[in-house]
Amino acid sequence: MTYNSINEVQKFLADNFFNRTKDSKKAAGRALGTFVEIITYYLLKTWGFQQELSIETRLPEYGNNDLTHNVEFTLHNIKQTSNESIDLSSKISTRKILKNKNFIDIIASHQKNLVDIKDNFTIIKNGTIIGENKDSILTAYIDSENTKIRYSLLEKKAHAMFECKRVGMEGDSKGPQTIEKAKQGAYVARTVSSLQRIRRKDNNLGIIEVNGEYLIDEYYKIFSDIINKEIHPVEDFCMTVGIVSNHGNWFTSGNQNKELKVLAHSYDWLLFLTDNGLTTFIQDIFNIDVCKKAFIYSYSINEKTGKKNTNIFTKSNIDLNSDKEISKYFSENIEKIENWFNILSPEHGSIESLKEQLRKIRGL
Repeated sequence: MTYNSINEVQKFLADNFFNRTKDSKKAAGRALGTFVEIITYYLLKTWGFQQELSIETRLPEYGNNDLTHNVEFTLHNIKQTSNESIDLSSKISTRKILKNKNFIDIIASHQKNLVDIKDNFTIIKNGTIIGENKDSILTAYIDSENTKIRYSLLEKKAHAMFECKRVGMEGDSKGPQTIEKAKQGAYVARTVSSLQRIRRKDNNLGIIEVNGEYLIDEYYKIFSDIINKEIHPVEDFCMTVGIVSNHGNWFTSGNQNKELKVLAHSYDWLLFLTDNGLTTFIQDIFNIDVCKKAFIYSYSINEKTGKKNTNIFTKSNIDLNSDKEISKYFSENIEKIENWFNILSPEHGSIESLKEQLRKIRGL
């Protein structure tokens, strides 16, 4: 299959997979959003951040732990890791995992989350929290390339978060929800970190409490000093990263409309996934037989039950063979994939500097 634009992809999905739904274009748009999340997950995995990653985390607001927001990905400091070889032909349940001798003492102090990391067939769960207490979370994921299950005991506080935002075409005009989605993303980005923004005419100032005193300076000056550990100790700092895609509503990275500007002034980093990038990914993935079959299955009706099948092509719930192929695809094409993104903020930012900052922020 060859597509000249993401709108052609959306139309193809709407006509071939979602024609039974009330609004096939919206349903296809949600599927495109899932692709954006998958790209983000495997990007972080390829960059080497999988063992410190949690998916769909409830991230608290700074200074108000009673208010939390569900975000796609968070990165945490690692307290302890372990791994063991596994047989991928059988079911892997939390009950089995919790018998791991390396974690017996730790597990005893954690509230258990009884889920299957792999079912009886070929479906695995990524970034799964299998236990937690007030200070830490215990995650597990399957390393499909090396047939191992890997465990990470992580600090509960996140030092970085990634959110994906996408709005699809609504006929020939923008849908009324686009600015609301942008505002929602901006609110979360502005409230989850101890480094806060102060609006000024020419640029944003930042304010942060350090040793009981308030430090005020140009926002990205403080941000850089925190990353480089020139300001310490810093509590509850969380780098915020947004991944946005266009598809007709948010214009382009060089021609930002209101929604993109709202987001660019709220996230520490805002990456713009180009239409060409998303189109290329979908086209390449659909040329991989196991991935195409997993996608088709996810949006098909089960003949026996008459209900839609379980989605086995998402960032957190994915077919094992698809996981292997997508991991291989990213490993072999990472330079090309990184070029799919334009940096909207910070000014003069680059993918390399983002990766460097994510590495430096470990242990903050």
